[in-house]
Amino acid sequence: MNIKPLTPERSPQASFGAQLRLSRQELGLSQDQVADRTGYSPGHISSVETGRKPPTLRFARQVDRVFEAGTKFTNLFLDVRASSLLQGFGQYVAQEAKADEIRCFEVGIVPGLLQTSAYATELATAALSRGAIGQAQADERLKILAGRQKLLTRQPPPRLFAVLDESCIRRPIGSPGTMAAQLEHLVSVATLPHVTLQVAPYSMGAGRSLDLPVYLLGLPDHTVTAYSESAQQGSYERDPEAVRPLLTAYHHLQVEALSQAASVALIRKVREEVQ
Repeated sequence: MNIKPLTPERSPQASFGAQLRLSRQELGLSQDQVADRTGYSPGHISSVETGRKPPTLRFARQVDRVFEAGTKFTNLFLDVRASSLLQGFGQYVAQEAKADEIRCFEVGIVPGLLQTSAYATELATAALSRGAIGQAQADERLKILAGRQKLLTRQPPPRLFAVLDESCIRRPIGSPGTMAAQLEHLVSVATLPHVTLQVAPYSMGAGRSLDLPVYLLGLPDHTVTAYSESAQQGSYERDPEAVRPLLTAYHHLQVEALSQAASVALIRKVREEVQ
């Protein structure tokens, strides 16, 4: 019997299929047996495993039930649904919507929650022009971002702690007008009572405790989860032992970064230079 080789690194959908096959084989189940227990056809199971057909939320939940996998496949499905984003970010977005507290650190670009529509569109358009994503994915990114930004006006809103590397406010995105409006938006957001905004200046040098984007969520059950990124991959982490070092590094970053008042003053200075 020829078994089609899988390429899980190709996309979240392919990764879902590869994880489905791996878990099925580890449990010693055939596709027919999984089909019988989930209510789907063997052909459907095969199509999802090989990435020819995307999973649905119902399918993912059925697999979690049959495999006794907790929410593993439901979480993987969230990555498939947010296919224009890095793996793991779909899971993060689902939990971000429930968070009481959000801590984020970004390098190079303003954090999504704080982006203006024009700034976000410039980023999506640039990715589209590079061929990194298609038009549907660009539209999906902007739609997901607009939904996330509603968190800041939710009642009650989550507490947001944002530390921006100085490169975030100095890297020109779009026209001078677009960049000036983005910087003005940051100044405005910093006045909100539930937002703390800081800049990690270049002068921190090697003392900056984080080098890549990190997002930390304080959830209603008092747990803290983390999402971090490399150039090509994202990772959503729930294990306290893995989250703790990131949280510690974030606290160090907050202590060493500019105060909010000094940060706002720097943002205003950069805005004047842009104009």
